[in-house]
Amino acid sequence: MQIKDFTELAIKAVVDYFNSESDRSRTGNHCITAEGVYVVWQCKTLQNFKAMLSTVMPDGMYYEFTWNGDKAEGYLDAYKKWKNVVVKY
Repeated sequence: MQIKDFTELAIKAVVDYFNSESDRSRTGNHCITAEGVYVVWQCKTLQNFKAMLSTVMPDGMYYEFTWNGDKAEGYLDAYKKWKNVVVKY
């Protein structure tokens, strides 16, 4: 798998998850397309990939998509941002 293929797969996983699981009352009954998903960070280590993604929806969600190259399968984790706390030392 190439990085372009992985990125497209990760974005598709987020789109599919969002459109099937999101609370329509909180998103204004909107669905998203690939254009509504952006990659925050991604890396490749050996045959595995990982990406952090988010969407243009103001729902506080972010997503982690991991590709296991040994098993040729992907895993999507969905997270909710609860707080952003400033820490000063």
